[in-house]
Amino acid sequence: MKKAYISAFIAVSVLSAGSASAATVVASGNVNVEQPQVPGASARRTKAGNTSFEAKYRKVYALLQNDGKLRGKIKSVARDYGIDPMHIVGAIVGEHTYNVDAYDRLQTYYVKAVSYLSSKLQFSYEGEDIADFVKRPQFSECAAKTGSYDLWSCREAVWEQSFRGKTVDGTSYPDDRFSATFFQPFYAGQTFGIGQLNPLTALQMSDEVNKVSGLPKLDVGDPNAVYKTIMDPDLTLPYVAATLKTSIDAYKRIAGFDISANPGLTATLYNVGNPEARAYALKAENERRSATGEPEKVPEENYYGWLVNDRLAELKALF
Repeated sequence: MKKAYISAFIAVSVLSAGSASAATVVASGNVNVEQPQVPGASARRTKAGNTSFEAKYRKVYALLQNDGKLRGKIKSVARDYGIDPMHIVGAIVGEHTYNVDAYDRLQTYYVKAVSYLSSKLQFSYEGEDIADFVKRPQFSECAAKTGSYDLWSCREAVWEQSFRGKTVDGTSYPDDRFSATFFQPFYAGQTFGIGQLNPLTALQMSDEVNKVSGLPKLDVGDPNAVYKTIMDPDLTLPYVAATLKTSIDAYKRIAGFDISANPGLTATLYNVGNPEARAYALKAENERRSATGEPEKVPEENYYGWLVNDRLAELKALF
């Protein structure tokens, strides 16, 4: 991967609000001069659709440009969660450029939401409902977790450690993500709605969204309500914002980096997930570097976040 720590990405140390410890503010811009390589799967999907990444970007840009109500919703939700609207815009643009095509009108997302909820959904694997699965003794360490984010993050970690790619009690579990195994009742790899959230992420963010936006808490036993939430634009945008805010908070609290001025980094984390684990990994790397006299490693964007930062001036002009 070709990199250069260019002037647009100068980090300066400041005191984080209300804290005695220093956080390193990461300015806007890309670490990589050239865009990191786009995964083959994304390229194949785009080619199969007889389109291009640029065409898909232009399509989602047009949706944002032509729909003042959508822009208004984004600004309002961003204000509620104390983040720049560009973080939400970056997540939407990245998803619809590299993963799915945008619809021409916001109304289509409402229509699709209704069409997908005509049947009873279930979160399960090989006939075992997720609500029963997480009662297994391997998940006992999660019992003390009270918040939805900590609870489902703990369960995801137990899956990775104790079930992923293993045979347990006679059942062979796939070497795949927790969300892909239990939370995809339609078909493999799907996410839905303008924010392209997966159900596990929505469940993690349920308490925060309830607290900030007043939306009802999600119940894993009611998959239809979960899917309605991630597919309805009026309901899903707070979940997108909460997910992005969680990444910003994790990097500041754990790794000591304030990424709130860099939508490309939050878009990257929105794409790859597990912000806390990645923040801890970055912290460990920098502790190692400090001990050996090496320069500090700053967070960097992937191909998805690179595009967001590269087009940021154009996207900001819409708002």
